[in-house]
Amino acid sequence: MIEIVGIWGHALAAAAFAATALWQVRRRIAGQQRLLMTAALGLSALWCIAVAAAGSGSMLALTAEALRNLGWLATMLALSGQQRARRSGLGLLYAVVIGVSVLAALVHPLQLLAGGVEAIGFTALVLRLIAAIGALVLVHNLYTAAAPDARASIRMVVVALAVMWTFDLNLYTIDYLVHAPVIGADALRATVTLLIAGLFALSLRQDGRTRLRVSRTVAFQSLSLVAIGGYLILMAAITSMIDAWGGDGARLMQVGFVVLTTFVMLALVPSERMRAWARVKVAKHLFQHRYDYRQEWMRFTETIGHPGEGADGLDRRIVKAVADITLSPGGLMLAPADAGTMTERVRWTWTGGEPPAPALTADGVQMLASGRIVDLDAVRRGDDDDAGVPDWMIADAAIWAAVPLVHFDRLAAVVLLARPPIDRTLDWEDFDLLRVVGRQAASYLSEAQGQEALSDARRFDEFNRRFAFIMHDIKNLVSQLTLLARNAERHADNPEFRADMVETLRTSAGRMNDLLARLSQHNKAKPEEPRPVALAALVHAVARSKRSLHPLVVDGAADLHALADPARLEQILGHLVQNAIDASRAGEPVTIRLRRAGVDVAVEVIDTGCGMSAEFIRSQLFRPFASTKDGGFGIGAFEARSLAASMGGRIEVDSRDGEGSRFTLLLPQAAADTLIRKAA
Repeated sequence: MIEIVGIWGHALAAAAFAATALWQVRRRIAGQQRLLMTAALGLSALWCIAVAAAGSGSMLALTAEALRNLGWLATMLALSGQQRARRSGLGLLYAVVIGVSVLAALVHPLQLLAGGVEAIGFTALVLRLIAAIGALVLVHNLYTAAAPDARASIRMVVVALAVMWTFDLNLYTIDYLVHAPVIGADALRATVTLLIAGLFALSLRQDGRTRLRVSRTVAFQSLSLVAIGGYLILMAAITSMIDAWGGDGARLMQVGFVVLTTFVMLALVPSERMRAWARVKVAKHLFQHRYDYRQEWMRFTETIGHPGEGADGLDRRIVKAVADITLSPGGLMLAPADAGTMTERVRWTWTGGEPPAPALTADGVQMLASGRIVDLDAVRRGDDDDAGVPDWMIADAAIWAAVPLVHFDRLAAVVLLARPPIDRTLDWEDFDLLRVVGRQAASYLSEAQGQEALSDARRFDEFNRRFAFIMHDIKNLVSQLTLLARNAERHADNPEFRADMVETLRTSAGRMNDLLARLSQHNKAKPEEPRPVALAALVHAVARSKRSLHPLVVDGAADLHALADPARLEQILGHLVQNAIDASRAGEPVTIRLRRAGVDVAVEVIDTGCGMSAEFIRSQLFRPFASTKDGGFGIGAFEARSLAASMGGRIEVDSRDGEGSRFTLLLPQAAADTLIRKAA
């Protein structure tokens, strides 16, 4: 009875497939997809006839089944788009599944020629299992890769194919486990096949051609599923071989093999290096382009534009966003400093060496301002011109590439990328993407700097507003004192008036001292042009004015002359010495040292006080209104550096928490002929 159900069920399914194929032909719709689907429906009808006539295990049925699978795989490939499938790497998957299906069909004749050897039949069964798994992976890819508006037109086809190959997979798995045909399988298969034929008939009610967009992510997922399926099948095959040929120790050998392979997988799969290697190899051999530009751009903008609560600052997020593109484990940003140089601003998981100060000279800045991506390995090999690349970058093998962030032909910053886990050579695609990303990151950085400058300007405006209020109070005090002086001319002999006058003067003096304490020192006079200044005399004058407050020591060369404005120079030294005094403990002297520094002269102000952190020096020290002192304006260091820059000099800082600080003022040294003319 069951056998009759299987025969007539497959016969009815053959009629249903044939009718559906004829319906497809009569629709007279041109196109490769329609032609291949008609052929696949005809091959499915042929397979049903073969099963009804000779049984599912016959040579005729197995050959027809292979032809049916090939027909539907060809149809799926046409739906995916052959060109897109080839570019995304799916063409290789289709080729593998088709090859396995053909090989499974060819193995059965070999079994007959070999006299029914069981091992050959077992091999054919394993090949059909692999073909079913691969086909299901491709069905999953077909649907997930389709555009949202195209999924409705292929939904019935996908469901029908998924049901067909899922049933085959379960049937072959049971056959593999019990080593015998399943009783009643043909009858159950006939019922499922009738259902599949109905689903295909319903799918023909959808008109129009289907366009699919293959996703790189979906392709990676499909390859992962294929790898997992292949691993499981390989495990099953090897354990079965051990069971067949292992003898008495087969069970122990199987357990040992499973434990060994499990440890190997646990060691390889979580490895960052292994994942990076797999990604590089798959992208290199299966895809036309190394990067999925849409995905990379979305990730870049997400990292920079949506920091989230408690996220890093913009500088650090930019470094991370650029490093993620090349799978670099860390990065470091260099930002503009004094005299056209660049120094370290921020780092992200950086494990390389410590950059010097300055990290980039003017030559290096000029070279990178062109937007050129520097491949440090090419420079080390001598394949690239190393003009402008500092020696410390070349010597540090951990530095892989330098990416300039250029905004309107202005170098906003430079990102140094650490070497990725899988070392490789930068190519044209890396250069193009990093160049575009660098310009976009530079625009974010420049916008943030503009907002910061606007904020500082507003704070300066607030400071000026407070200054105006203080000036108004001073005007009132002046008016009060003027009135007091006028009345003193008439009432100077009155003892009561004199007493009130003394009290008024005392009160006014107290109020004026309070107002002066709220103001910082600002030189509003027009600055003079730099001229030769004897440093020793000026430094001693500053020291004399401060010695009543704190011990000071002056040493070093006494014959140094700098090109500077004396008033501005005295103001700078006053700021630096006062800050050193404020940071020092009582009784610990502050040292002022004079020395030559190449073509410049240096004035060092050294204290052994509380010191500063490297992060504070990089991001806060020279910013206006940033101060570590209670009630401080935070103007002194900012103004000192601005005054030094206006005279062609700069200020360098070396400090550590709890160990004190060294501020070095560098100024151009006066030439000998200038000193002679001054003496004459």
